[in-house]
Amino acid sequence: MVTINNMPLRLLAFILLALVGSGCGQQRLSAGGASASPATEVHQAIRIGYQKSGAMDVLRLKGDLEKKLAPLGVEVEWINFAAGPQTLEALAVGSVDFSSMGDAPLIFAQAANIPLVYVANTPPGDGASRAILVPPDSKIRSVSDLKGKRIGIQKATGTHNFLVQALDRAEVPYSAIQPQYLAPADGRVAFESGTIDAWAIWDPYLAAAEQDMKARVIVDGSGIVSAGGFYVSTRPFAVNHPDWIRVTLTEIEKASIWSRDHPHEAAVLLAPTMGVSVDKLEAIQKRTRKGKRYIGYRPIDDEVVRTQQEVAENFYRIGLLPKKVDVKTGLLTKEQYAALLPPVAIGQKAVLTGEKAVAKAGP
Repeated sequence: MVTINNMPLRLLAFILLALVGSGCGQQRLSAGGASASPATEVHQAIRIGYQKSGAMDVLRLKGDLEKKLAPLGVEVEWINFAAGPQTLEALAVGSVDFSSMGDAPLIFAQAANIPLVYVANTPPGDGASRAILVPPDSKIRSVSDLKGKRIGIQKATGTHNFLVQALDRAEVPYSAIQPQYLAPADGRVAFESGTIDAWAIWDPYLAAAEQDMKARVIVDGSGIVSAGGFYVSTRPFAVNHPDWIRVTLTEIEKASIWSRDHPHEAAVLLAPTMGVSVDKLEAIQKRTRKGKRYIGYRPIDDEVVRTQQEVAENFYRIGLLPKKVDVKTGLLTKEQYAALLPPVAIGQKAVLTGEKAVAKAGP
C-alpha cells in the first residue's frame, strides 16, 4: 500500500494549484521514499486511490478484491489520499487508475482538461455527514453570521459545493467570506487554534471535532443540490480494462452491503487504520444511516448529468472555474459503459430502510 505524504506539488502545478488551491498541492505520491511515476508499461495491476473510510477502505482491509482479480493475473495497489483533490494530482499524472470522490473534484478536473471519466455514481445521502462547524463558545449562530469570517474548507470537494450552496441559501455572497483553503488535517489544526472562525468539513473529521472539541453545527448538508459521489478512472484505463473495473465495482458494492449489515464489525475493522475510536465510527454510521439510502453505485444517467452540470454552473458563477464545464465531455459511450458495469447494480435493488440487502445481482 502506498501512502500520500505532505510534500510540494511537482507536476501540473500550474493547472491544479490554480484550480484546486493549496490543499491539493500539499501531497505527493511516495513509496518507501521514492516518488511514484506514470506507468509506461502494460498494466499488471489496478492502482486504486482511496480514503480512510467507506466501502473502498473496507474492501481494502478485507482483501476480497485481490482474491477476485488474482485469476485474471491482476494485482491491486492501494494508495491513500486525504480527499478528492489530492487524488486528482495522481490521476492527472497517471499514478492512479481508479478512485472515488465527491461531485466537485471532477468538475475542477474537467476545467483543467484532465482526461478523466465518470464511471459510476453513488447517490447523495441526506447531507448529515457534512456541516459547517464553529467553536462551542462562538457568537456565530447562523450562516448569515459568516459574513467577513474566515472559513476553512478543502477546495474543490463535495463539501465546498455544500458551502457555496449554504451561503446562497442565506443570501451571503461567496465574496463576503474569507475562504481558507485547507486540507482536512490542516483545517483541524486551524480550527482548534482559532485561526479560522468556522470549518466546513465532512465525516469522519466532523464527528471527531464534535466529540473532541465540542464543536457546534450551524448548518448541515441537508437539501443541497448534489449528484452524490462518483467512481472515476482515466479514460485510457476505462476503455482498455473494463473487466477489471467491472470486478472492482461488484466487490465495492458487496463491501458496502456488508458494512451496512454489520455496522459494529465495520467500525472495528476501520478504527485502527483511521486512528479514531470504534464509538466515533459508530456515531458516524448512525448519522449516515438515517432515511433511505442507496447501497453501492448506480449507472450515470441523465438526471445525474443534469445535477452535476448544475453544480458546475454554480462554481463558474462565483468565479472559481476559469471556464464553463460541459459534464458530458467526461462520459463514456453507451457501449463502453456496458462493458464495464455489471448487468444489474445491487444498489438499484437495495434502497434500504433497515432491511438487509442480498449481495448478488438479479432481475
